[in-house]
Amino acid sequence: MATEKREEEKEEVISKNFIEQEIEKDLAEGVYTNIMTRFPPEPNGYLHIGHAKSILLNQGLAKKYNGTFNLRFDDTNPTKEKEEFVNSILEDVVWICGGEKPPVYFASNYFDQMYECAVKLIKKGKAYVCDLTPDEIREYRGTLTEPGKNSPYRDRSVEENLELFTKMKNGEFKDGEKVLRAKIDMSSPNINMRDPILYRVAHIMHHNTGDKWCIYPMYDFAHPIEDAVEGISHSICTLEFEDHRPLYDWVVRECEFEVPPRQIEFAKMYLTNVITGKRYIKKLVEDGVVDGWDDPRLVSITALRRRGFTASSIRKFMELAGVSKSNSSVDYAMLEYCIREDLKMTQPRMMAILDPIKLVITNYPEGRVEYLDVPNNQENPEMGTRKVPFARELYIERDDFMIEPPRKYFRLFPGNEVRLMSAYFVTCQDYVTDENGKVTEIHCTYDPETKSGSGFTGRKVKGTIHWVAAPTAATAEVRLYENLVDEEKGVYNEDGSVNINPDSLKVLENCYVEPALAEAKPGDRFQFMRTGYFCVDTKDTTEGHQVFNRIVSMKSSYRPGK
Repeated sequence: MATEKREEEKEEVISKNFIEQEIEKDLAEGVYTNIMTRFPPEPNGYLHIGHAKSILLNQGLAKKYNGTFNLRFDDTNPTKEKEEFVNSILEDVVWICGGEKPPVYFASNYFDQMYECAVKLIKKGKAYVCDLTPDEIREYRGTLTEPGKNSPYRDRSVEENLELFTKMKNGEFKDGEKVLRAKIDMSSPNINMRDPILYRVAHIMHHNTGDKWCIYPMYDFAHPIEDAVEGISHSICTLEFEDHRPLYDWVVRECEFEVPPRQIEFAKMYLTNVITGKRYIKKLVEDGVVDGWDDPRLVSITALRRRGFTASSIRKFMELAGVSKSNSSVDYAMLEYCIREDLKMTQPRMMAILDPIKLVITNYPEGRVEYLDVPNNQENPEMGTRKVPFARELYIERDDFMIEPPRKYFRLFPGNEVRLMSAYFVTCQDYVTDENGKVTEIHCTYDPETKSGSGFTGRKVKGTIHWVAAPTAATAEVRLYENLVDEEKGVYNEDGSVNINPDSLKVLENCYVEPALAEAKPGDRFQFMRTGYFCVDTKDTTEGHQVFNRIVSMKSSYRPGK
């Protein structure tokens, strides 16, 4: 029994990621009694799929340990921040968290505490006002192989530093004229510890604090204070901040916070053949290559929402991707797998014809329209059925008919019989072509005895095709999205430009859909039979003009773990 228990405990430990193991160790040792995490975006752009990992990781840890998860805007750099980004980030976070709105905070609300911390450091002899120019500071900093050298202003008295810092705060100096620096170690092997800048002068309006401040804290100083003030226990961040951890720890220690937060780093998630860099996307937007940050070909969270991805599919994707200490790439196909799995049993399966050709049933009564029972989802009977109109003239997909078919082609061709989905057997008797030899109309006969649901067993057919009745069909615009990046060439050219896939968007006008789809609302999702999963576009759909975005194609060979 004891052996079995040990094995169970061993399995439980293995199933935990390294962050969970560290948190549980901290709890066991009494370092923290309450777990609090946060997602701290700077509001200088739109969130992308990589940010979703951080959001869900931090939210998930708080939930697992009955703690709290905060959203905090790290708005300490007003030169790049906009209210537009604040609003979009909040919307994205609530969506990705399954509709749960976390407590919202702004770093700028802590400017007073940050200023007090800076004053404390000055009084302790741990910070000084420096007059070196930015270029001189870089020069004095040294290199990875050479130590830095002390600023000539490093030994200013506490009194002088307090006086100068007060003048900085009061707006008596120009931008860049003076900075406040930490006094640590200019010979440290970690360049981040070589007297980093804590405050700079910037005479600029702030979206939250207006013109109250003309000095703003640097990220490496502000961030640990924000975490400490909020009571964050574990500051979960990406690997590029690993070298900044000693400075993080120095700030919370020297500012004398009673229960300092602990920084733990994890690896970013990279998605193959996608563009996440803000400057690249900005240029694509400015050049009109995409129609905004929400263009469905991008992987910003707002774009994925517009494309039709669900929050639950992204959560599943992040679960499969896992948490690690080493950087790796995840195949975009895994994200597509997750959305297919999420939608296949929950969304109605509708008939839509994207490349229409007319089919006339010559022996079907003219003017007659009958309503057939069609399952809403063949794999989920609980979703019930709907009535779909059927008539003498129909639309079918052009590639469901061939004059001279290859072997194993089981759809329509002269003399062949197929089933019209949820309707009747029809046999192709003839076809009409235009002056260029292009087929414009197919003539068939139907067998009334073969109606779906009638119990007919007299003969079988190998092919089944979908259709839309011409008299009642609604028209729609359909957008077929492929990867924005030319996958064969890679993401970037040598000059830094993006390799754009010329076929990343194909717009199909005058597609025919069954009438129920005309009533679909922006954001509604469907499977189009035999074609793929689609979503009503939330931006360009207007009354009388339905626009459907392809979320993902019907099938893929991708399977997790393969």
